[in-house]
Amino acid sequence: MALMKNPKFDIKRKYYRVFQTSLILSLSLIILAFKFFPDVEISKLDSEPPPAIITSIDIPITEFETTPPPPKPVIPIESPTDDILDDVEIESTELDVNADVGIVAPRETTSEVEPDYIFYVVEEMPTPIGGIAAIQKQIDYPEIAIRGGVQGRVFVKAFVDEEGKVFKVELLKGIGGGCDEEALRAVKNTMFSPGKQRGRAVKVQVTVPVLFKLH
Repeated sequence: MALMKNPKFDIKRKYYRVFQTSLILSLSLIILAFKFFPDVEISKLDSEPPPAIITSIDIPITEFETTPPPPKPVIPIESPTDDILDDVEIESTELDVNADVGIVAPRETTSEVEPDYIFYVVEEMPTPIGGIAAIQKQIDYPEIAIRGGVQGRVFVKAFVDEEGKVFKVELLKGIGGGCDEEALRAVKNTMFSPGKQRGRAVKVQVTVPVLFKLH
């Protein structure tokens, strides 16, 4: 059985009456407005903003004073002599086509090398007889180097003559502690196989490394 609505609590019971009454009141207000206010002036709003006044100011250009660079100093050049040279007469430089010109023999060149010339690179470089081990056997490790823990490699420049003897030694790089002097002594007392250039023994400069290592 369906439940019956109580007419007292029905929301839509007076809906149409209220709608009609509201519509009549709205139309009445519009009619009265047109009757009592027939002329209505609409004011135009200025949509464009007033033009801005821009004033320009001329700013003077800043000028920087530039100082010229100082003049270059004059370097005095010493003249080779203060004597006044005599006037030299220049002979005629005209070429005589009919002159009898002899044939100049070419200068003889020899492949002989000056005896005191020392080579740096030759075809057969000098090597210590017995190898580097022969030099190392001559090393007497300095006591001061042992106490100080000095070790490393000393480079000695040796000049070997035509017979394989070292006639001059120079130190290139040392480690100190008396090792440098010991390396020079060992290299100086070592015999080398002589260096050769074109089959001839010549003086050659070589670099010999000597190792100092603590066991």
